[in-house]
Amino acid sequence: MTQLNDFLYGKMEFPQVFADLLETDALKRLAGVHQSGAIFLVNPDICHSRLEHAIGVTMLIKKMGGSELEQIAGLLHDVSHTAFSHVGDYVFDHIDEDYHEKVFAEVIYKSEIPDVLLKYGYEVNQILYGNFDILEQPLPSLCADRLDYTLRDGVHSGILSRQKAREFLNAVVLSDGKIAVNKDEDAKWINEVFEKLNNEFFKLPLHLYANGKMAELIKKFLNKGLLNESDMFKTDTLLLNKIRTNFAGYEAIKAIKQLRGLAEYIRHGAMPKIKPRTLKALLV
Repeated sequence: MTQLNDFLYGKMEFPQVFADLLETDALKRLAGVHQSGAIFLVNPDICHSRLEHAIGVTMLIKKMGGSELEQIAGLLHDVSHTAFSHVGDYVFDHIDEDYHEKVFAEVIYKSEIPDVLLKYGYEVNQILYGNFDILEQPLPSLCADRLDYTLRDGVHSGILSRQKAREFLNAVVLSDGKIAVNKDEDAKWINEVFEKLNNEFFKLPLHLYANGKMAELIKKFLNKGLLNESDMFKTDTLLLNKIRTNFAGYEAIKAIKQLRGLAEYIRHGAMPKIKPRTLKALLV
């Protein structure tokens, strides 16, 4: 057994398969991938990782009574995110922000994950083709993935307190295998938090600037052959270091951190187009 600890869910015990998965290079890499992309360059306080989110989703699925297989799927669901998370979607022009989903199977198969799963009696196809209603639901429904990043990003961005986030987690229930709430005020609260997160965090011009300029820089370096697609599957730090070995890259990263051209960037509407997101919590 291994113990995981998170500020939203507290401490939970998990079987050894989770410890072994967390020791794979694929999942260790997520500890070096920022959940919010390049925003940390302009707001160092926004520095939580994809691994924190993946562990949080796993713990939420367990809290809701999901199977061990669904908990594993939760831990693995973001393993194919590129460096700087959704910046990869802007680089490769995936307007639905689904690049990581397109390459998910390839990333899994190239990793140590299949061997770990097999060791504990699971097969990769159970993850690739399984139906996990707690983990994922189409917009605008509530699910473990969407709920965790709403609360986690909300806390890290200062939109809500840790106490309020934890209080809401006590209000969620499972209805027909899906996450729901049974009070109208709880549904209204999470819907409003999600809308506020969209408007004041995801769509904040400063944040769009950081991610958009990073995407432009990476795309330019890919086109010049200074980076290749495999570099996108490094950690943020390793990718940054490679970019900075080039003088133009070093200056471009410094310019982003110093907010050079921010006003012009906003004025000319050059910011990346992000996927529209709405939430409507299921009320039972």
